[in-house]
Amino acid sequence: MSLTRKTSDLKKRTKTAVSGGGIEAVKKQKAVGKMTARERILALLDANSFHEYDLFVEHAGKDFDMDKKYLPGDGVITGTGTIGGYPVCVYAQDFTVAGGSLGWMHAKKITKIMDLALKLNVPLVGINDSGGARIQEGVNALAGYGEIFFRNTTASGIIPQISVILGPCAGGAVYSPALTDFVFVVNKISKMFITGPEVIKTVLGEDISMEDLGGAKVHSEITGNAHFYAESEQECFDQIKQLFTYIPWNNKQKAIRFQTKAPLTKQYKIEDIFPSNPKQPYDVKLIIKAICDDSNFFEVHERFAPNIVVGFARIDGNTVGFVANQPLVLAGVLDIDSSDKAARFIRFCDAFNIPLITLVDLPGYLPGVDQEHAGVIRHGAKILYAYSEATVPKLTVILRKAYGGGYIAMCSHHLKADFVFAWPTAEIAVMGPEGAANIIFRNEINSAENPEEVRKQKIKEYKEKFANPYVAAAYGYIDAVIAPEQTRDMLVHALSISGHKALPAYQKKHGIPPF
Repeated sequence: MSLTRKTSDLKKRTKTAVSGGGIEAVKKQKAVGKMTARERILALLDANSFHEYDLFVEHAGKDFDMDKKYLPGDGVITGTGTIGGYPVCVYAQDFTVAGGSLGWMHAKKITKIMDLALKLNVPLVGINDSGGARIQEGVNALAGYGEIFFRNTTASGIIPQISVILGPCAGGAVYSPALTDFVFVVNKISKMFITGPEVIKTVLGEDISMEDLGGAKVHSEITGNAHFYAESEQECFDQIKQLFTYIPWNNKQKAIRFQTKAPLTKQYKIEDIFPSNPKQPYDVKLIIKAICDDSNFFEVHERFAPNIVVGFARIDGNTVGFVANQPLVLAGVLDIDSSDKAARFIRFCDAFNIPLITLVDLPGYLPGVDQEHAGVIRHGAKILYAYSEATVPKLTVILRKAYGGGYIAMCSHHLKADFVFAWPTAEIAVMGPEGAANIIFRNEINSAENPEEVRKQKIKEYKEKFANPYVAAAYGYIDAVIAPEQTRDMLVHALSISGHKALPAYQKKHGIPPF
């Protein structure tokens, strides 16, 4: 066969393979507002950067007449490209081919691109749109999932792993996204659950829709399984592109440095944002924007556990991770969900060389029978473990309340923060003045002729002694009491001198976090 004929044959085979499940299957995909797998990859990656591999892989199924079926690419597209110049490995399940179901060769294509990402030390992006395990292939399909999960775990903390849920992701398939660093979902398109509505109805007799069971809002607001929520696939891809501007390629590098830009002080002034009344709430996101470069803050887990705020920004051109109590929600207390949320984010930043800045204003951990019985002790310990284990630069600014265990947990000097600053408005104590005065001066108040007057006097006395940063500063627990307008300059300096810190490494296989 001549070169011309062979080239023609290649083009014919390629055209067949890239057609996916065919015109009708593509129409069905489009009818529900979804892009095709190939369109998604091209929309996510830089123009003309995608290079596909394993296009001609075929499935390995032989039973139930599978040997008579041709599944182009075995229902998954894999390759490499760039996002904003970043090299990445990517795969996208093709729902138009056998519902994107996972068989052995489908899994082999995914694990091959995962192995390549790990070998090349570049991020991995997986786009999930699948009906689940291919039943006709039996245990081979289950084996495929297991191989994927193992690689997710091996790559964790070495390369960033991004999961995009753009269709169903059910049964065992959900555990791969759960093992990755960030999960993106799209309203009305993303579906994640272990058992679907039909199984739940059969077993429990409960009627629930796919959307209410495992839709995008459920996972971004209630379960916390999703970190980013979008209204469209394109918005989702834009979010991923923005994320890549803040994170490094791998754990041996630092995020790319950008040109330093001053905060937008006309729009974000600390003196206008921070109230003089110590009981009045405020939006801590505005404080972050008043501090960081160009007032750009890229929030993570925005809809989940909003009593704590986490996300990326830049200080002096360098990426930092912010962890901040949110006084607008539950007074910024730590509870089960917010502890999980913060601990996970802290561990990501530590794994990928991103300094941590903690803004503190909380009354402590959330009390209550529900929290205690749901394991707030175990969950609350996660944030203690994460901060204690982190070796990146750790800077803390106490804005207002820092009471009890909350003071310790929010990256105090006792968890080896490198620098702890406090505003003059900081209140550092075992508990709030009202509660403390009632306990310390109980007998004196109860025996007084005017108990209420004495109680007010004792609260004032306690405030004067402890509701300020100077007692903690006297013990060296606060490195500097600073005016709010000094915050950015202090952080810029602290980051510049702590960037090359070195800590002793203890000999152990690994620690045992309070999972």
